[in-house]
Amino acid sequence: MAEQQTHQPKILHRDPWAKREAWRKQPFFSKANTIKGMFPGLGIATVAFAIYCGVEYATTPKDGAHH
Repeated sequence: MAEQQTHQPKILHRDPWAKREAWRKQPFFSKANTIKGMFPGLGIATVAFAIYCGVEYATTPKDGAHH
């Protein structure tokens, strides 16, 4: 049996800036991760505020007197 050799095409033009541009493709710099990092405490604050509103609604008297 003769061995088959796979010939891969040679890259004639190599991008000299590929290493310098590779950081843009990293998942750390993705658009979703960047937006998530803009407001680091927003999720916790939203949950805490919702719990606060729920507790206040449950504990306030319902007699209709405002003051």
